[in-house]
Amino acid sequence: MKDIRFNISLYIIVPVIIAGIAMLATIATFNITTYYTRRAMDPTWPVAFWGIIMIITTAIFGILIVKFIIDPVKRFAQDTENMGFLSHTTESAAHAEKQDDMVRYTQIFNQVTEILSQVEARELFPDIVGQSKSIRAVLRQILQVARTDSTVLILGETGTGKELIARSIHQHSQRKQNQFIALNCAAIPENLLESELFGHEKGAFTGATARKLGKFELATRSTLFMDEIGDMPLETQAKVLRAIQENQFERVGGIKPIEVDVRFITATHQDLAALVDQGKFRQDLFYRLNVFVIYLPPLRERREDIPLLAEHFSRKQANPLKIASKSLHILTAYDWPGNVRELENAIEAAAIIAKDRIEPNHLPSAVTGAFGKTISTKLKTLPEPMNLDQRIHELEKSMIIEALKEAGGIQKKAASLLDIKERSLWHRIKKYDIDATSFKHQ
Repeated sequence: MKDIRFNISLYIIVPVIIAGIAMLATIATFNITTYYTRRAMDPTWPVAFWGIIMIITTAIFGILIVKFIIDPVKRFAQDTENMGFLSHTTESAAHAEKQDDMVRYTQIFNQVTEILSQVEARELFPDIVGQSKSIRAVLRQILQVARTDSTVLILGETGTGKELIARSIHQHSQRKQNQFIALNCAAIPENLLESELFGHEKGAFTGATARKLGKFELATRSTLFMDEIGDMPLETQAKVLRAIQENQFERVGGIKPIEVDVRFITATHQDLAALVDQGKFRQDLFYRLNVFVIYLPPLRERREDIPLLAEHFSRKQANPLKIASKSLHILTAYDWPGNVRELENAIEAAAIIAKDRIEPNHLPSAVTGAFGKTISTKLKTLPEPMNLDQRIHELEKSMIIEALKEAGGIQKKAASLLDIKERSLWHRIKKYDIDATSFKHQ
């Protein structure tokens, strides 16, 4: 016998049941009133009695429904908290016990969702180090566009890892079984760039002693990544545009069109729209490339990823070393104009000098000097009439505020940045009457 079942949402079941109880109560009240009225009897007390019975019944049913819904949530919340991997982001443990249950459950679900998102990012993108919201937004974009053949334009400052993002798109695409082809347009001399892209026939120019396949031809049925597309000469841009539009090209010195099936990903640290206005980049090519845009944030906009990246680069060294917490604090406070590439170079240089672990004195002077300049600037902004204790208090308060800003209001991360215990930070926040929750969305 076929088992036929229907799933109905609780949003429908619960209101229908409660409406049914209310309807039964109305019918019962009407019948009781009619019965006693026909017999010339006072219906007040019977109606009141049965009304109370119906109210009690409805209340009991409501309690059971709430218990049925809330109990699993409560058990999940308790089990999750007992695991010990959740952090108290805005309140102390003592205050958390007093807050509304639904607020606490909402915070727990938000943290669990955050953790699952981080785990998914690590599983799907093992080569990309980062757990910040901004980098996870980039990873979601990769998954969205990877399954298509749409042209992708990656924007970001130098050293942010644009080629790594392009490789990840290829690795999650239907072309992943074929070799990923990359070309840095800024690294190839103008007179050789066309040959690198389209190849050349034997004897096409002086030194062309044999036929050479270009990147377009090598990338057929695969992905071609053209980095620093903004540095491409206008003449070459016209030929690239034709190749993208018609899916065919001719080798340098050749006369036979070659058809290709290529997925294009380009990247630049420049403002292509501004280059178009200046006449340095073709507008029609810009429109061809500007289909799906991924903005890769600089390191200073995702400071919470800096400790993860620093430890990752440290483990890659021939002599892996741990990084002192004070060093991590300095690394996190630095703006990194060279982004991830500069951070990797800094860790490599420090690892050469350090013996047991990387201390602040092992870091490049550009990094430590910038940190000291920040502290000095803060001291100069304090009012002159202050005595030493007052100036120290104001400096401490400003450093706590800066750490909370960088940590997005998460006290555990802020405490790590300041190299103090979370409880100690909480006492200081109370001491200076700082509203940690106000930094959650900054």
